[in-house]
Amino acid sequence: MIKQRLFTPGPTEVPPEVLIEMARPVFHHRTERFRKMFGEVTAGLKKLLMTAGDVLTIAGSGTAGMEAAIACACPRDRKVLVSNGGKFGERWVKIAKVYGLQVDEVQLEWGTALQADTVAEKLSSGDYGAVITVHSETSTATACDLEAIGKVVAKTDAILIADCITSAGTLPLRTDEWGVDIVGAGSQKALMLPPGLAFVAVSEKAWKNIDAITPPAFYLDLKAYRKSLAKNDTPYTAAVSLIRGLKVALEMIGEIGIETVWARTALLAAATRAAAEALGLKVFSSQPSDSVTCILLPEGVTDEQFRPALRDRFGCSIAGGQNELKGKAIRISHMGYVESLETIGLIAAIEYTLAEAGADVKIGAGVTAAAKVLKDWR
Repeated sequence: MIKQRLFTPGPTEVPPEVLIEMARPVFHHRTERFRKMFGEVTAGLKKLLMTAGDVLTIAGSGTAGMEAAIACACPRDRKVLVSNGGKFGERWVKIAKVYGLQVDEVQLEWGTALQADTVAEKLSSGDYGAVITVHSETSTATACDLEAIGKVVAKTDAILIADCITSAGTLPLRTDEWGVDIVGAGSQKALMLPPGLAFVAVSEKAWKNIDAITPPAFYLDLKAYRKSLAKNDTPYTAAVSLIRGLKVALEMIGEIGIETVWARTALLAAATRAAAEALGLKVFSSQPSDSVTCILLPEGVTDEQFRPALRDRFGCSIAGGQNELKGKAIRISHMGYVESLETIGLIAAIEYTLAEAGADVKIGAGVTAAAKVLKDWR
């Protein structure tokens, strides 16, 4: 029997403690018991995201949270600057256009990120009401300097909406300090849960926009979630079991501290990049994210043979490339419930699988390089 391990960038591995909690009998959500639990969860989310503002919980994927932000907070009479450097930036462009927004799309080369200078130049016209960017673009494993972008946007009356779905709980993210007005996140990434919950952190600056807009939305109207949040409740049926699991996951993160999580994630990512280099493989991104690493497959090795072999022989599931990287790259998650020994084991499995596929790799080279980085694991 082979133990199956998830190294995919969503869904990620779920800890046994969380699974056990979610397996307990469901209780009714319109009760004081639920409201007490939900209040504790909301407080935990605010601490994790480093915000004093509201954090709303929506039953839906991370995309639901981002769509709610775009639909409810972007002014209709001004332009919206949207960065598109991958599959998810492309998605936010599409959603903004669905809602009839005046979209100015910044088309980026895959593997690069939006720059603060570009944002400053665009916003100098005064024509923009919002900026939408991806903190960690999952499809290309690329991270932007969200802090620098936030400082630029904060000097204007525009708001900053950030897709932090694969950065929240993994990369340094100081929502209030950096001036990020809306953060979108999801349960199935660093928060170590199954898919099904979206989180939206909202600043007072963003609420002024939301209060002035009548969005063409019902379920995703953020004003309804704020009204219920005042009573530690949700406007519609809560995903009780997922929220129970979330409470445990937040407690696990809190026990070691979010800064320690950031440091550990950075080590896992650095070790994986070092291993790739030692094996003669190319890391795709010029501005790599620590949440997930994208590595180009060597000549002659196909994705169709590589990933199934890695899964079937070693029980390791990783993701393939998307769009222009489909069939050409692999993506490895460093989010959530993953640690140093598992990462070293995955690198060894990758070495064996590459060698069996005919690639010229030196067995042990990647593991050695990764181990040198991971010696500082705490």
